[in-house]
Amino acid sequence: MKFIRFIVNNIEKIGVLDKSEKNIIELFTTNKNKRDSMIEFIEEIDDKVLKNIKSKIDNEIGKYKVDEVEICSPIRKPIHDIICVGVNYRKHLIETQEKFDNSFKTPEKTVYFSKRASEIIGTNQSIKSRLDLDEKLDYEVELAVIIGKAGKNIAEKEAEKYIFGYSIFNDISSRGLQKEHIQWYRGKSIDTYSTMGPVILHKSLVPHPLELKICSEVNDEIRQNSNTKYMLSNVSKIISEISNGITLEPGDIIITGTPDGVGLGYNPPKFLKKEDIVKCKIEKIGELINKVE
Repeated sequence: MKFIRFIVNNIEKIGVLDKSEKNIIELFTTNKNKRDSMIEFIEEIDDKVLKNIKSKIDNEIGKYKVDEVEICSPIRKPIHDIICVGVNYRKHLIETQEKFDNSFKTPEKTVYFSKRASEIIGTNQSIKSRLDLDEKLDYEVELAVIIGKAGKNIAEKEAEKYIFGYSIFNDISSRGLQKEHIQWYRGKSIDTYSTMGPVILHKSLVPHPLELKICSEVNDEIRQNSNTKYMLSNVSKIISEISNGITLEPGDIIITGTPDGVGLGYNPPKFLKKEDIVKCKIEKIGELINKVE
């Protein structure tokens, strides 16, 4: 099942793609006065509802064509800052040490930090660059994990039970600001520097542990090309570790690190410019496309 948030005639709706993945079956119309509609849906969904949705996918053709609606980020406004995992692919760790900070030592444990997103933008929406603040604008394709139910002190072998699904995330980063402030929060938290979508892929469609091709392109040039199996800390370990003493809630977003090939890693660097088109792709989930303005 691929869940999607979309707008038709200025009305926001939650849906699921039909078998063809060209049409959307509407699940409900949202109330914009309430908090994020997808998070509310994730909180309320249960096995009975999922079974009913699966039946719709098997037997119905979607009412709305995907290419005729406005697709939004699956989650517009996170309930907390986004949980981020840093340098979680060995080759990206090496390029970070070589190109960004040669004093950065290989961490003994998983690196965690957070990213603020007052609103996450979706596919085909524009990244509004702040090149006046920092011209070193970079892309990072990442697998996003969406938490499905509340949990704390989750055992690694139980972690999958707390996942709702997966999406594609582009962790847009201002490298100059990152270096100036000796940490990553401000350089990653500029408005529109969080993009996610186009859907949330339900966990039932992906074998665990994950082995998904992950890549990015800028103006059709392949920049990153890897597989989630090369993560230093896998999804189950991340969920178990971060939940040890910290409560995870439905709708929480964990982005799991980016492979090598970011703009910073090239010689000379290949930072983003206005009019660039960035495509982030993850196997089975789809393609997230954004233009830099």
